[in-house]
Amino acid sequence: MTDRSSPILEMKGITKRFPGVLANDNVDFDVYPGEVHTLLGENGAGKSTLVKILYGLYPADEGEVLIDGEVVSLDSPTDAIEHGVGMIHQHFMLVPTLTVAENVSLGLKSSRGALTDLKAVSERILELSNEYGLDLDPSAVVWQLSVGERQRVEIIKALYRDARLLILDEPTAVLTPQEVDQLFVTLRKLTDDGRGLIFISHKLHEVLALSTRITVLRRGAVTGQIPVEGATRESLANMMVGRAVKLTPDKLPAEPGEIALKVQDLIVMGDRGVIAVDGLNLSVRRGEILGIAGVSGNGQRELAETIAGLRQSESGTIEVAGIDVTGARPRKIRDAGLAYVPEERMREGAIGDFTVWENLLLIDYSSPEYLRSGFFKFGAIKEHSQDLVDTFDIRTPSLETSCGSLSGGNIQKVIMARELSSSPTVLVASQPTRGVDIGAAEYIHRRLIDTRNELTDAEFIHAKLIEHRNACTAILMISEDLDEIFGLSDRVAVIYEGKIMGIVDPETATREEVGLMMAGITTTNA
Repeated sequence: MTDRSSPILEMKGITKRFPGVLANDNVDFDVYPGEVHTLLGENGAGKSTLVKILYGLYPADEGEVLIDGEVVSLDSPTDAIEHGVGMIHQHFMLVPTLTVAENVSLGLKSSRGALTDLKAVSERILELSNEYGLDLDPSAVVWQLSVGERQRVEIIKALYRDARLLILDEPTAVLTPQEVDQLFVTLRKLTDDGRGLIFISHKLHEVLALSTRITVLRRGAVTGQIPVEGATRESLANMMVGRAVKLTPDKLPAEPGEIALKVQDLIVMGDRGVIAVDGLNLSVRRGEILGIAGVSGNGQRELAETIAGLRQSESGTIEVAGIDVTGARPRKIRDAGLAYVPEERMREGAIGDFTVWENLLLIDYSSPEYLRSGFFKFGAIKEHSQDLVDTFDIRTPSLETSCGSLSGGNIQKVIMARELSSSPTVLVASQPTRGVDIGAAEYIHRRLIDTRNELTDAEFIHAKLIEHRNACTAILMISEDLDEIFGLSDRVAVIYEGKIMGIVDPETATREEVGLMMAGITTTNA
């Protein structure tokens, strides 16, 4: 039986500095067997730096790490794994062209010497899948998997290596309520076995549901460590941000205008050669937000990419502002009035090695306002970029900073600023606050609802969505966060296996009703 009276992990006085930034400031943190110790804080608070030190990705400038009471040197992920530490990264660490089994076996010794025994690996993956309720095909190629399925591959990788201490960075970001419940069953099985979990999440209701203890970081330092008993969403948000946070955005009733986006009988094939969008119909009017709720992998990504011109449809039509853009190139669709915030910001929305101003100019680089006789008008470009940085509260050292070095929330705000600066007729926003901290999401939500205050990243994104909805932009918002769906949408369309199961009013619909529809069970039609 596992001794649960002594900590698996102790991190003492951890300090980490980067140029101009004190990422961790004398942080103490520990984890006991059988507990879930949550790290909570905004983007940039130091959570990721702390766990990267634990996983051997960064060296600490000061402090020490003890595992099972002994000081250890963690100079690489290999060292961490050998000491029983596993990590599920927010940005998946997978090779897209390899299968699930091949990804899981990377770096491991094989019973067949130089050859990988994929049969044995696959059998073990299926055992773990059955034991912990993680549905995976070992032979599936990773690039063809949905985001949710890739998340499961990361979890299986850690379980395959029998990690005693598991770091989970935003593991529920791509899951629906029923899937979250099942994941929590899995995580509780792990703690029942004596494993310790470090849980990082921005979803406060999940933190309260799963955690044993909660440590809050702000600006690299610990602002509090409390047991979950007695904690509330409001108290945790206050500790994170340093002020009271409005967890539900305010919005006036919608006054929808004419139809700005119309999708009829749309059929789209997925990457696996099967139908991903199956005869789908929807319309979005100016001045409203239509939220798309659904389990990851039910055609949301294919729908968004097809509307944006990044994927061809098999049949059906798409109209933007009354213009038929079916099968058109992305530039023509943008010229018709569409803006697009993609699901995966670092793969499709931003170029990490480009500067902030270069990313802000990716759409309008050929505009006469910024280009003359083949030469950039840098004065106008920098003035425009600085205006967007100020308006969208993008926290960056300078316009010359590489976009990839910013926090996730600020990268998302760069994308939002670029896409919304053209005052689009239609905005397709896919997972607009995925991986964004509570403050950032609150800010984005409220900007979308047309309020302007000193807000955090999440506030900003939400506020921007509401602002543009009130300015008569038609917004199609695809999100797997039901708090976001219910808080922002004027109507909610539920998608399952590429079809709209029904459209409900978020003011009267229940989460249980929507959750059932997300599983393909409909109890109402609208």
